[in-house]
Amino acid sequence: MKYCRMEVDGRPEWGLVEERAGALWITSRLSSPWETGSAEPLGEPLLLSQARLLAPVTPSKILCVGRNYRDHAKELGNEVPAEPLLFFKPPSSLLGDGGVVRMPRVSERIDYEGELAVVIGRRLRNFTADQDVSTCIHGLTVANDVTARDLQKKDGQWTRAKGFDTFCPVGPVVDTSVTADAIAAGLLVETRLNSELRQHGSTADFIFSLPQLLAYITAAITLEPGDLLLTGTPAGVGPVSAGDIVEVTVAGVGTLRNTFTAEEN
Repeated sequence: MKYCRMEVDGRPEWGLVEERAGALWITSRLSSPWETGSAEPLGEPLLLSQARLLAPVTPSKILCVGRNYRDHAKELGNEVPAEPLLFFKPPSSLLGDGGVVRMPRVSERIDYEGELAVVIGRRLRNFTADQDVSTCIHGLTVANDVTARDLQKKDGQWTRAKGFDTFCPVGPVVDTSVTADAIAAGLLVETRLNSELRQHGSTADFIFSLPQLLAYITAAITLEPGDLLLTGTPAGVGPVSAGDIVEVTVAGVGTLRNTFTAEEN
């Protein structure tokens, strides 16, 4: 199942998404994405591309993994971490597909970082890597870990550089059908800047697998249903300018598209 979250008459609604003749359509309303039997058919199906999309997640927290691809650590001049490198993005940084990322005046370099994001399916505490990870995943989506690179280096810690409003575009849909085995086998992650391919990686190249990440995180932090985990970005990150369009694609999940603009005075 694929679903989205959209604005209808000024209020958020969930929508069931189906592919028809090569296009994605919103065909039904959902009272909750956690209840598959809650669908009510729309009077007229709506093209996903014509909907005003919101981020398809409402997490209590957004956990992110830094340097989970060796080539990405190398391109930034960093050592490969011995343990997962974790940081948070605040829920206030969420942005939907088609939304505009605001580039703060205080930063002189804003970078894209395309990623696979995992929506947590159940409460997790002290998960162990030998458990069945498929029971922990509600679905997958696409994310862009937008980063003020100069502030990241200046601050030392990453909260401000990663946490500006609009710095966590997510969407356009959550796909509940892609399995944990597919992540381990390798899902292609690609990012295009103004249609030019800049990132090309596979989740098979994770330094820390999804079971390892969940075990490490939940030894310290309880994850709740609906929480979001950004799993790291492959090599090829780079700066954006006002007016640029960034598209992040995760094979089998979808393509997230956002425009960047300079923050107004």
